[in-house]
Amino acid sequence: MKTMTCRQLGGPCDVEHRGETADDVINAQDRHLKEAEKAGDAAHQPARDDMKSRWRHPKKSLGWYNAAKKTFADLPES
Repeated sequence: MKTMTCRQLGGPCDVEHRGETADDVINAQDRHLKEAEKAGDAAHQPARDDMKSRWRHPKKSLGWYNAAKKTFADLPES
């Protein structure tokens, strides 16, 4: 199990997401950003817009995805 923060994934806060894989924490970040958007949290809106764009254009976003996976892989187990 590893932990990445919202900030490490491009967001504005230090909420921690834990998962067995990079995809686990990326999906947790997506849920976190959706919840923040619903709550009207303007600080998270740019990160939410970026995440929506990544889901719509996965080939263009491969660089971000690979960087997030590498960062996750380099983290120690927690």
